[in-house]
Amino acid sequence: MSKMSYKSAGVDISWADRIKQKIKKLARPAVSSRFPGQLNGFGGFFPLDKKYKNPVLISSTDGVGTKLKVAILAKKHDTMGEDLVNHCVNDILVHGASPLFFLDYIACGRDTLQFVPEILAGLSRACQKAGCALVGGETAQLPEFYNPGEYDLAGFIVGVVEKDKVIDGRKIKAGDQLLGLASSGLHTNGYTLARKVLFEKARFPLNRYIPELKCTLKEELLKIHRCYLLNLLPLLAQDKIKGMAHITGGGIEGNLIRILPQGVEARVDLDSWMVPPVFKLIQRVGKIDAAEMYKTFNMGIGMILVVREKDVRGLTVRLSRAGETVYHIGEIVRGKRSVKLER
Repeated sequence: MSKMSYKSAGVDISWADRIKQKIKKLARPAVSSRFPGQLNGFGGFFPLDKKYKNPVLISSTDGVGTKLKVAILAKKHDTMGEDLVNHCVNDILVHGASPLFFLDYIACGRDTLQFVPEILAGLSRACQKAGCALVGGETAQLPEFYNPGEYDLAGFIVGVVEKDKVIDGRKIKAGDQLLGLASSGLHTNGYTLARKVLFEKARFPLNRYIPELKCTLKEELLKIHRCYLLNLLPLLAQDKIKGMAHITGGGIEGNLIRILPQGVEARVDLDSWMVPPVFKLIQRVGKIDAAEMYKTFNMGIGMILVVREKDVRGLTVRLSRAGETVYHIGEIVRGKRSVKLER
């Protein structure tokens, strides 16, 4: 009987060790300078700055979902880390928090460790842009859970905000207005349905140029999930925003409702912005009801801001100059706590 080893069972420790050395080099620019050399320890270190008087830590965790299937098919993994970090940054940004540190989790099937440096490069790049320290993570070889070449990617972020600056929607009232910031496309939600429609039903090749998209299907589906942090932080410092909703799984209705206090209703005018062509393509080819589309996808709006009516014009100009595409998409009225999508 031949001798058994961890490697013969599907886990290559020596390869993992070599990958860790590459990870250290890739992640170093995003690692906290206050605790250098701690990457790949048992825990990540991050000292809280003494400038905060009454800090509140805000955390979030998420994954990239089945957008990974597109990346694997396209053999392009460098943007997956950016998608993950940006999604998590947006999730804590809606509460007014600035990101402090990030940790990742990569679970690999056989022959997948080779993608890890590419994934980590994207993670590091996005953390640097957001001013967020990459303090650690875990890469697990799980050949019995994932097919060869497959992997999963998730992350955990922690941010901070002064207690009196926390945004939780309690200040929202009737008369406030809704501003929508454009998404870059699907972001990281709805890919299970999108892949069923575009790959299985329509049988579109990944590299096919789609005239209405003005790019290939691969380019469209791998557009990076937008991060709204840098353009919104200055507004937070000036108390210009009363509420924010990151439009992810559940669409506008499922996410906007999360920030509304009792006694108000959000009315969203669906004709107030241009729905990007990719959503129209998915709806037409899949013969999908409009209600289902708006439940599943962001439909072109990646972030919704609740602001005072008097601030609408000024904020629109300011955000537009910063590079955002801004739409005035609705208002807050008195009523039962709800979100109404109307035309």
